[in-house]
Amino acid sequence: MSDCCPSIKPQEGNDKKQNITPDVLVIGGGSAGFSAAITAAESGANVAIAGNGTIGGTCVNVGCVPSKAMIRAMEAVHGAREARRFNGVKGTSEIFNWKALVTQKQELVDALRKAKYEDILPSYPNISYVNMQGKARFSGNGTEVNIDGVLYHPRKVIIATGSSPALPPINGIQNVPVLDSTKALELEDLPRSLLVIGGGVIGVELGQMFARAGVKVTMCCRSRLLPEAEPEVSEALADYLRREGITICDGVGYQKIEKAGNGIELTCQSDGSTRIIKADKLLVATGRKPNTAILEAEKAGVKLLKNGSIAVDEYMQTANPDIYAAGDVTGTDMFVYMAAYGAKLAAKNALDGNSYQYRNEAMPAVVFTDPQVATAGLTEAQARARGYDVKTSTITLDNVPRFIAARDTRGLIKLVADNKTDKLLGANILAPEAGDSIQTIVMALKMGVTTKELGETIFPYLTGVEGIKLAAQTFGKDVQKLSCCAG
Repeated sequence: MSDCCPSIKPQEGNDKKQNITPDVLVIGGGSAGFSAAITAAESGANVAIAGNGTIGGTCVNVGCVPSKAMIRAMEAVHGAREARRFNGVKGTSEIFNWKALVTQKQELVDALRKAKYEDILPSYPNISYVNMQGKARFSGNGTEVNIDGVLYHPRKVIIATGSSPALPPINGIQNVPVLDSTKALELEDLPRSLLVIGGGVIGVELGQMFARAGVKVTMCCRSRLLPEAEPEVSEALADYLRREGITICDGVGYQKIEKAGNGIELTCQSDGSTRIIKADKLLVATGRKPNTAILEAEKAGVKLLKNGSIAVDEYMQTANPDIYAAGDVTGTDMFVYMAAYGAKLAAKNALDGNSYQYRNEAMPAVVFTDPQVATAGLTEAQARARGYDVKTSTITLDNVPRFIAARDTRGLIKLVADNKTDKLLGANILAPEAGDSIQTIVMALKMGVTTKELGETIFPYLTGVEGIKLAAQTFGKDVQKLSCCAG
């Protein structure tokens, strides 16, 4: 559910009289909403989806898909420039038509939205799509919802309204032109300079992408880059970004921001002194806020937390037993795959009783920088905070044959384990294509694997994922003294 996107017409083949007394009303037409609706429909329920804005929500339209397409394009540009790391090889690259690249990105978005959302609806005759022109609001009469003046009386409601970009409390920020990730990816002309406020996932991904496109990028954050990751990972990533010419100001205190000519000017405190940073454009990437303000969900007995998100239990159930919520609107695990997972559980629990618990102990997360950052399970600090007797193992990628052969040893692998039981507790991987390796950690966590078992598992040689085996063996061995393929 997003106010930034143009509305759509109901899909052909699904333009039938709306069901105002559905078994399930899903509010939100994004990934979580569709997951809930399809799950409920496949269980035999009559479902209505109330969507606002472009069908498909954030991920396919303005988030994951367009950003990763542009990031991969700039990786190709950067890769050509870095070919000189191989003796006798020289590569060149040129961005000669940025607008054409943006157009290609949008064509991909449009195609995926049609294939994964618009074309799916006609396959489910028991799902009706309500293209809201206004807003959905709870009336205060049980699960009754007012949508554009029409009262819906569902047996169950699933709220999946998503989230929107949030502005940080910086003096003057309301008076300057601000890019969020959506607007940044729609720029048809590259700025000469860009100030990125925020060192989280969006900030580091888009900051590096624009820098590789030739933009002078400065990144500012209150603490450090990727504060949820292991400190070693944050420090190493910051070093790699600086090598690419990105200026990073971490641990800053923001004072004010204002217009300066055709650009902006940020005044901040850094290392005990006042600093002024100027740029043509400003990208704010300091987090997102749940889309709950318009729902008036409190009238239906739904509890909101201080940050505006909807409070749910392990069954995705709100304080009203007939209303469930899933995805970004709950304010936790704000990843599209977790939204879809939670929404599926919400639909099952709403129809069949609360039998399915939300579990995120082995949740993977990937940051699509280069090298990528991939995590699963607990960090060392999180494990210690939970009372574990912790042991850790860290290896740099110059110990992994795959990366030695590729002449790209940027990165590290850190494993966290319980010293008493030897069970793996978590991992942080900073490596090229780390997102493809992290699933091994996810499976190990789900099965309660020990580091000894992980180190004894057969991994294919000259792969990046073999680094996990070497990191596991490092708990008890010096991997530098192992021969190739040593067990």
